[in-house]
Order: sequence, then structure tokens, then C-alpha cells
Amino acid sequence: MTTRPDPNRQPWASIDIGSNSFRLELARLSGDRYQRVSYIKESVRLGAGLDGEGMLTEAAMQRGLDCLTAFGEQLVGIPPERVRAVATQTLREARNRNAFLARAEAALGHPVEVISGREEARLIFAGVARLQPSDKPRLVIDIGGRSTEMILGKGRKPLLAESFGVGSVGLSMRFFADGAYTDEAFRAAQVAAGAELEEALTLFRPELWKEALGSSGTVGAVSHILAATGQTDGRITPDALRWCIAQCIAAGSQDKLQLPGLKDDRRPVVAGGLCILYTLLTQFGIAELLPTKGALRQGVVFDLAERLQPSGARDPRAGSVAELQKRFGVDTAQAERVATKAEKLYRELVPKPLPEPLRELRWAAALHEMGMLVSHHDHHRHSAYLIGHVDAAGFSTNQLQRLATLALGQRGGLRKLESQLADANLLDSLIALRLAVILCHARTPVVAGAPKLERADKQLTLRLPKSWSGEQARTRYLLKEEAEAWARTGLLELVVA
Repeated sequence: MTTRPDPNRQPWASIDIGSNSFRLELARLSGDRYQRVSYIKESVRLGAGLDGEGMLTEAAMQRGLDCLTAFGEQLVGIPPERVRAVATQTLREARNRNAFLARAEAALGHPVEVISGREEARLIFAGVARLQPSDKPRLVIDIGGRSTEMILGKGRKPLLAESFGVGSVGLSMRFFADGAYTDEAFRAAQVAAGAELEEALTLFRPELWKEALGSSGTVGAVSHILAATGQTDGRITPDALRWCIAQCIAAGSQDKLQLPGLKDDRRPVVAGGLCILYTLLTQFGIAELLPTKGALRQGVVFDLAERLQPSGARDPRAGSVAELQKRFGVDTAQAERVATKAEKLYRELVPKPLPEPLRELRWAAALHEMGMLVSHHDHHRHSAYLIGHVDAAGFSTNQLQRLATLALGQRGGLRKLESQLADANLLDSLIALRLAVILCHARTPVVAGAPKLERADKQLTLRLPKSWSGEQARTRYLLKEEAEAWARTGLLELVVA
């Protein structure tokens, strides 16, 4: 653990809540130059705490919370917009993840985002591409505790990113739980890994890339062993892996395994990692896998810095929203009308809005009619389902769920959102979106004279301009129904004046 950074030059902070290890990295960026300020890694083995019903045990959660509490102490004084914590496969799987996330955010002092496997892969490639630049077509592999990510890319652009549900922790728990190393266990583990990865054989075939790179824990650990024993200079080859596996079988158990370079925190999961690596190299025709500098945590820093560019032009989420609008045939003119009106109303409710909630509101408005492609009837429900389940570059699953909630609540009764309406930020966004949908319901340019929204405690007053005439009778009717819907919640009173 290093000393705290100079507070006059605030670093960026990324927290990687992995299935095997939790990592905290503080770094400074200057152009393309990446300077690590400090790095902390703790072997938490959160993934080993998933029981047979997919629930995190209290012991595993407490290990994670203790680690995050310590991380939080290192983040004191860093602006929250420069901090991002992401969680991967174990929290994608855990059925009680929401309970853990609430406690984790309190311990860390910052939100924790659960990211999809493809988003994890994209961020891994971002870290590798920036710290180890090349114009060669590349295959990047990251073996985590409960998932393996594979990415094809060139330069800084990922061309294909996939995630597979096999990792060093999960495979070790399944085939080496008693710590015994046998020929049969290694063969069975390799078959299981191959079955999980087989669907990727065509997608990542050798003719599509010129070099193969390995990122993060498992690759780094095996590379250290091979370098320390003199088997290779650190590069990973099929022959070198066969030697490692033979050493494990000769030892007979993890307790008796003595390999230079093998750290104690890797001992419980090294067998599973070796099986996945050997399967990847032999099935995908990889003659050698080179360890790389970049990883998820650096990708998170680069991505966060790009999000905060003044124009937002490099934020990948904006591109994802535009792509979804195109894919689902969204009426972009109507979406823009609703987004513009919703932003204006939100700014009247929240005079000094934070950038991120404002972006989320505009993205929810941009996608609120996605479900029209499925059915016009109850399209808000279809929109919510699609947004909540789509893979969209740049978005965490938490954030997509917030957008889905706004899409679901854009119209109709509010009882379906009763539990979420206790969130004041969500409540303000929802009010702005619902009113914007009503005011733009005619799907034509909004008439001159804009309504104004005023707040006085729990009473909201929507003041309609005097220029409105009987031609807006339908809108007045819809606003009256909206006032009645809010009255039934008991949360606030909406007055149309």
C-alpha cells in the first residue's frame, strides 16, 4: 500500500470487484500517458462464497465489505465523479446481489455498478489497447474467477467481445474442491472448459488475429511461474502448460505443490486456471500467449475520463443509444422532442442538476418508444424489458435498469413503481419524463408558449401559458388524468394552473 497522492493533482480511481480478487487503482492521465499512483489487491474470493442456490454467504459478503471499507479510506478527498467501481461475474450471478450492493456502497462510499460480460470485455480491451498499443489484429483473453472474456480488436477498436461462464474459481471448486490433483480431474476440467468455450471456435479462429495477449490474474500468475522456473521468459505455450499440469499431478495436491513464482493467494485456483488456459491454447490454435500490461481496472479509468470530456462526444453510451434507436426503428424526431421537453422540466425541478442524472433522463427519453417495434399496445412495458436486458456498450446493468424503470413509468398507473419512487432522484426524472410525453403526445412540433413547472414542498404546479386555447383541450385532459394518478400515490400533488 503506497502513500496518499498529492490532493492538488487529483487522480482517477477504479475499483474492480472481481470473483477472486478486489483491486483498487489510482492513476493520473496526461494525454495518452498513464501513471499509476497506487495499487492495492486483496484476495477476497467472493466467487467461492456462492452457495448451491446462487446466494452469497454472509462470510463471503463480510470479506468483501471489509475490503471495500479499507478501499474507501483510500478514496477520501477524491471527487466522486473521478471514482468508478465495477463488479463482474459473481455479482452478475448472485441472487442476493442487491442486498450485498447496498452494503457494499455504504462500505465503499461510492456507487457500485454491475457490468455485463460484454461490457467487461470492452473495458478490458480498452485497458490493453491504451497501455500496449499496436495496429495488429489481436486476440485478448482475460480469465477471471468465474468468467473468461475474449476480444478481437485492432488499434483501439474492439471488433468482437464475448464473455463465457467459466473461470478459475468456479472450475477449481468443481473439480479440485478437495485439493487433490489427478489425471482424471484435470481431464474432466478441460472437457468442461472446452464445452463452455466451444461456441467461440469460429468467432475467434486464428486467421482473424496476428497476436494473442493475456490479461489480468490467471495469465499473470502462470506467466510468473514459467519465468521463475525457467520454462519460458514468461510467455505461455502449450508445452509449458503441459509441464505445469504435470507438476501439479506429481505433487498430488495443492498443499504439496511447490512451484517458484506461485503465490499463496493463487494456490486454491491455479489448477482451474491452468485447465482453462490449456483448453484455450490448444482449441484456438494459440502457439503462444503473451502477458499484457492492461486490464479491466485501467480500461475503467480511460473510459471514465472519456465520459467526462466537456462535449461528451467520446462517451460510448451516446453511440449505443443511437445504435439502439436505429436497430429498433425509433422515431428519432419524436424522441428528441420528448428529450428536450423532459430536460427543460427537470431543470425547473432541479435548478443545478448533476450531469449523470440529466444524461440518463435524455437517454431514457431517446429510447422510451423502443417497444413500439414489438407492439404499440403497452409499448412502455416492451421498452422497459428491452432496455433492461440489452447489451449496450458503456452502460452498467444498474444504469440500464434505471433507464428501464423510467421507460416503464413513462405512462399509465404508478403503482407498478411504488417501491422505486422513494428514490428522490428517480422521482424527479420520472415526473419530467411523464409530463414531457404528455406535452409531446401529438407528435408534432410543440406549440408556442411553454408550460413551466414549479415546486413548493410536495406540491408541483404546472403553469400553462395564456396563449393556449381550446386547441389544447386533449392535452389538458391528459394532464388532469396525470394529476389524479399522482394524487393516488400520496407522494405529491400536481396542480395544473
